[in-house]
Amino acid sequence: MLPPGPQAPHGELGGLGWWRGRAGAWWERAGGTLDGGADKKLFEVKRKDQMNALKNLIELNDVNQQYKIIDIMLKGLFKVLEDSRAVLIAADVPPNGPFPQDEKIKDAYSHVVENTAFFGDVVLRFPKIVHHYFDRNSNWNSLIRWGIGFCNLTGVFEQGPHSQVLGLMAQELGISEKSPDYRNPFKTDHSEFFPSADTFQKALREEEKRRKKEEKRKEIRKGPRISRSQSEL
Repeated sequence: MLPPGPQAPHGELGGLGWWRGRAGAWWERAGGTLDGGADKKLFEVKRKDQMNALKNLIELNDVNQQYKIIDIMLKGLFKVLEDSRAVLIAADVPPNGPFPQDEKIKDAYSHVVENTAFFGDVVLRFPKIVHHYFDRNSNWNSLIRWGIGFCNLTGVFEQGPHSQVLGLMAQELGISEKSPDYRNPFKTDHSEFFPSADTFQKALREEEKRRKKEEKRKEIRKGPRISRSQSEL
């Protein structure tokens, strides 16, 4: 059983815990290699699960809830990515080399591929919210740059419907220079995914107020207490 990670609110988004799920299972079923066709099909299954989770997030149609959930989700996603990078670097695993047989390294490999891809999906659909967090976090910037480079060398994204996600993500984040014809494919067709600046700023202010109130409540609960031994004297 995997250790529990940050959880999205239950109910509307029960499927968003995928990044802490059974990562690596499709590697086993595919024979632990990226050279054949079976693993690509299983990767497509995983990507379908990710799209379903993202669809649930989009259908909330509530920027306040999306703000809160993406906050939790990104913290969990980048923690997994950071831990997985450490495992792969320590094991000196080249992304384009023979696939490792060690279970821990297999999981780390699949975590990197899956989380990097899913982050690309999120940033393209919720650029304002993601930029709010990402642009102020140099560690996340370093991690995703490494993740994109790693994934580009695996060959997983060379063909198929997900072949453009890494390049589009890199341009959206400013990691690579935007091409003259760059266009976020979701911005026109799904404009409801992009709240107006006023709506977004209002949501941020409301969330900050909520957090401050919660912090004050925690401070009150943490106030000085009389121990049982003292009260009995």
